Amino acid sequence: MNDELSIYLSQIRPPSAPSMEMARKRWAQVAKPLNSLGVLEDDIIKIAGIRETSKADMEKRALVILCADNGIVEEGVTQTGREVTALVAENMTNGNSSVCIMADRAEVDVFPVDIGVARDLIPGSRHPLLCRKIAYGTKNFRNEPAMTREEAIRSIETGIKLVGELAEKGYQLLATGEMGIGNTTTSSAVASLLLKKAPEVLTGRGAGLNDEGLKRKLEVIKEAVEQYSPACQDVVDVLACVGGFDLAGLTGVFLGGAVYRIPVLVDGFISAVAALSADHIYPGCRNFMLASHVSAEPAGRMLLDELGLKPLIQAGMCLGEGTGAVAAIPLLLMAADVYGSMSSFEDIQIEAYKPMGGV
Repeated sequence: MNDELSIYLSQIRPPSAPSMEMARKRWAQVAKPLNSLGVLEDDIIKIAGIRETSKADMEKRALVILCADNGIVEEGVTQTGREVTALVAENMTNGNSSVCIMADRAEVDVFPVDIGVARDLIPGSRHPLLCRKIAYGTKNFRNEPAMTREEAIRSIETGIKLVGELAEKGYQLLATGEMGIGNTTTSSAVASLLLKKAPEVLTGRGAGLNDEGLKRKLEVIKEAVEQYSPACQDVVDVLACVGGFDLAGLTGVFLGGAVYRIPVLVDGFISAVAALSADHIYPGCRNFMLASHVSAEPAGRMLLDELGLKPLIQAGMCLGEGTGAVAAIPLLLMAADVYGSMSSFEDIQIEAYKPMGGV
């Protein structure tokens, strides 16, 4: 790690145990059956620990979408060409993408970020484009490492700084998203190296590959894992060898959530790989994350289990862009309303529920 990244990591403190205990006591007082909102209750308690207050304010919410191109697309591992990355990213700045429409409904501010798109983007009129370009796409990792170690660290630091900027603007909850043709290939390769599992177990069809395309994708990933595994000393090396700027930037966003004490929602497969990368860099970073849904990609559940995170939604989603993370936000808001507004047992003068034994 370089000095700047180490300084960021040194600022991380564990979630506040007293705040979490106060949140547990509040849930026990709410006039409903104990633990009856399940993971929603757990997440509100977690948010209390992260924010160091028993309140669960999430009035200002943002979606951060890291956009970048991946050189591995040259190997025919995707259904579309890399030019689609720029087109979709530009659509996002105009509010014309799946996640933008969903974000409107959930009242979430959208921030598309160009961290490595292969051409300069033309900003739209709806959502501000944040230009944080590290380079014009990564290299083809079948021929050489996707990026240098220095570029990987810069990407991680960029993600951390983005969270810092949003923290200064008063945002209290962040959702993560990405856009980058080829990034299920990079994510499968990173996951294989971090989890030490065969690519066949982790790799899916991405955006609709046929059998031949999936076979080619698997061959590329297996070859890369064998090639780079001996040289990778840590997760930064892994990201540099087979990752992408979007993936490394998202890793920084999760670390930034821990640094600036803002809960960050994990989206799907790609976001979960970044979350795992962040937890490898700073063990315990997972305590600042919330799982939105289980991705339909083969490794979706596996990654959340590895992180010890319980998802709010299981809907077979695999769109990306942050759609799962945004879809989970209304559930959290409803839970926060119950937590903050519902009468207590004392208010309605009935005896509180108590844990009971028996069948």
